[in-house]
Amino acid sequence: MKKIKWFSFGLILILGLLSFTKVYDSGYKIGDEATDFKLKNVDGKMVSLSDYKSAKGFIVIFTCNHCPYAKKYEDRIIALDKMYKDKGYPVIAINPNDPAVQPQDGFAEMQTRAKEKGFTFPYLVDEGQKIYPIYGATKTPHVYILKKENGKNIVKYIGTIDNNYENPNDVSDYYVQDAVNQLLKNEPVKTEKTVAIGCTIKVKK
Repeated sequence: MKKIKWFSFGLILILGLLSFTKVYDSGYKIGDEATDFKLKNVDGKMVSLSDYKSAKGFIVIFTCNHCPYAKKYEDRIIALDKMYKDKGYPVIAINPNDPAVQPQDGFAEMQTRAKEKGFTFPYLVDEGQKIYPIYGATKTPHVYILKKENGKNIVKYIGTIDNNYENPNDVSDYYVQDAVNQLLKNEPVKTEKTVAIGCTIKVKK
């Protein structure tokens, strides 16, 4: 009888670990083809990656209004768009949070924030929270750099923007800048993945 109990316990434990691993490994990996989307921008228009015919790739950033980490990075996200949009790598920002859980991330609040900060890029709402789980985003901000290859958007970098969210003057590793610069030179990305630092994505329980 004890053997049966221990066997059952072991089986439950293994199944639990497998389930955890499946959740942990969800989302894109380097080299995967990223899905396109059609999401509402703060100006009310629908935006897709396919709208950008001349783009060489994209800096897709899952971010939001309320998160202190996201706020710290806003000016740097604007700078990235200004730096790389004309070179073929525009920023596409997506708010993945459920406004019922975090009211500061509602659509009207997004419009206000975009106007206050003078966002130079689309700030899209992931209505129904359908896109962020496909990408595998877990934080705000969470970056996915995509490169157009043979008509497909291939994931080349996943992670954080740089190595110091608190102070841009103390940054020593510019992960996103370095990755885009390397892609523009048709070089492989040296650092393909880093740990995203930020707030958890807000989902209804």
